[in-house]
Amino acid sequence: MKPFTAEEAIFSLKCYAGALLALYVSYRIGLPRPFWSMTTAYIVSQPFAGAVRSKAVYRLIGTFTGCAVVVYLVPLLSNAPVLMTGAMVLWVGVCVYFSVLDRTPRGYLFMLAGYTAAMIGFPSVLAPDAVFDTGLARVEEISLGILCATLVHTLILPRSVAPIVLAGLDRTLKDARSWIGDTLLRATDERRRKERRTLANDITQLRVLSTHVPYDTNNIRWTARAVRAIQDSMATLTPLVSAIDDRLIALTPEGEALPGDVTEVLTRVDGWFERGADVTAEETTALRAAIQALAPPLTAATDWRGALLTSLSARLLALMDTYRTCLTLRATIQAGVRGRRRALKEKPLPSARNVFHRDHGIALLSAVAAGIAISAVCTFWIFTGWSNGATAVLMAAVFSSFFASQDNPVPGIVQFLTYTILSMPISGLYLLGIMPAVHSFEMLAMTMFPVCLVLGMFLARPAVFGKAMAMLFGFLGTLALHDTQTADLVSFLDTYTAQVIGVGSAALVAALFRSISVQASARRIQAANWNSLAGYAAAERAPDARSFNARLLDRIGLLQMRLGLTADNEKAAASDALKDLRVGRDIVDLQRIKNDLPAARPAIQTALRGLSTFFHDRPKMAQGEGQTPALLACIDRALASVIAIDRDSAARGQAVVALVGIRRGLFPLAQAYVPGGFSVAVSESAA
Repeated sequence: MKPFTAEEAIFSLKCYAGALLALYVSYRIGLPRPFWSMTTAYIVSQPFAGAVRSKAVYRLIGTFTGCAVVVYLVPLLSNAPVLMTGAMVLWVGVCVYFSVLDRTPRGYLFMLAGYTAAMIGFPSVLAPDAVFDTGLARVEEISLGILCATLVHTLILPRSVAPIVLAGLDRTLKDARSWIGDTLLRATDERRRKERRTLANDITQLRVLSTHVPYDTNNIRWTARAVRAIQDSMATLTPLVSAIDDRLIALTPEGEALPGDVTEVLTRVDGWFERGADVTAEETTALRAAIQALAPPLTAATDWRGALLTSLSARLLALMDTYRTCLTLRATIQAGVRGRRRALKEKPLPSARNVFHRDHGIALLSAVAAGIAISAVCTFWIFTGWSNGATAVLMAAVFSSFFASQDNPVPGIVQFLTYTILSMPISGLYLLGIMPAVHSFEMLAMTMFPVCLVLGMFLARPAVFGKAMAMLFGFLGTLALHDTQTADLVSFLDTYTAQVIGVGSAALVAALFRSISVQASARRIQAANWNSLAGYAAAERAPDARSFNARLLDRIGLLQMRLGLTADNEKAAASDALKDLRVGRDIVDLQRIKNDLPAARPAIQTALRGLSTFFHDRPKMAQGEGQTPALLACIDRALASVIAIDRDSAARGQAVVALVGIRRGLFPLAQAYVPGGFSVAVSESAA
């Protein structure tokens, strides 16, 4: 084991200071279960002050919401305990559903609203008259823990997320630059695939981390809009580089060399990216002119090679513009972090919204599993008349909520249960041996310090965070569930039994009803991509391109995480998802410009309808059930209709670029487009 660092020790001391402050105030104002405050303070604590503050806001709202629901429901249904239990189960299930859907810190609001209601409501089933007092006490205890932890982590040596976010931005730009260079200079296929996977993971991790930026203690909080904008621009780089790579492959069939003028321009473009912000405006203008010269004039006789060069030219120009935008936003963010607020007055690009992948099926399954676990433990409690049954139900609700977002919650729940059991000797020693001998708060603080300090330092290590939190939860949670002045061995063992039964029930139900394999999860994500593309192709108006890019790239990142340890044939799903991203962006462009091309609009609309049907039926086709030569013919007709327009315009060129991209994405092995004719042949693997 590595020695503890000073940073880990400082974090542990801050956690203990916040928890001790919450415990002290709870004792001073006479709350019945002061150790709930201490437990909550540790649950809220995070290494970064912004993460603590962002979660604190939502946890407070969730706690108050859960209490309000219980205070309303319990008196209303006090004469029907079974109905009241059913209402509580339904409420927790609904909260679990929304917490799984929301992958931002806002998800804590729903999670807390659910299990806070369980924490207050189930112990009040047999004593509904005391529900308001119980609810008020739990809210005060939990709120104190949240507020004290937030106060300490904000005021005492706050650790900003700024260095991590800035380093993430720089790493992502560096990885993007590496992938761009490998693509332009034709590095090996494996190297390009590795760079692509790295960039997708960088962008997904950065987007999750940056959700804490608006709550940070550093000046970076003023740059939140610019951070979101640069993430959207980085997401746009992915389909652009992939499209350029594909066009270069199409221009070199059977290993042919690229034309000399194309190679020369690619080398100049790579040099432009290498110099980055040091490039002058004159050099950029000259390079753009050289790129535009690659594209031949569009005429009725334009062949497939000419269309590919037109697409390559357009994508290179878009890539340069997007990368320059990224550099500009990065400089703006740096200026904002240094306190130059003037740099932020220029309105950044609008950012994408609702970009995270949401799986309603998994969310519903998680809610049902939580409901079944709680109902099963409630049934056992009712039929046995167990005096501590409410504790078991509470644990089932808490752990059904904690791990609901995982593909397979069972390992996480079992690990938590294992280390909770391992904490039993420590809990018993303190509850039955040390606490009765403690007669002042100062003595209590000193006696608890060694255990909390060591476990707190382990909390700072991501690799063992779950184990350390389980030990702390088992230790402090046991103290919170008891009246520490009157506890005895029987009540201690009864409470631990309730914890084990509640957590074990959550694990058992999750194993039976909730767990899905990595492959099944990956297939669901890919199916969500296809459903989105079908909807975009059938839409009456163009979707927002930024949100589309960000959402599909988020799904690619999720696929990469799930397929990292699977067989090679499963990893192909991530490559297919990148093709879907490119094709989807081209569909969005077609939807945006189709009304500007009235002569070609009927053919474009027919192609879009075909694409919608294709992606709607894609799950069956992925299993080898049928080919789509008719769709290829529709795409070629649309391409011919656009090229045949005698009036040159920006919309015309954009439509050619989009249709070439769709054709290459869906039918990479099809015969070349022939002016005046329509290719219908496609190989077995093309679709």
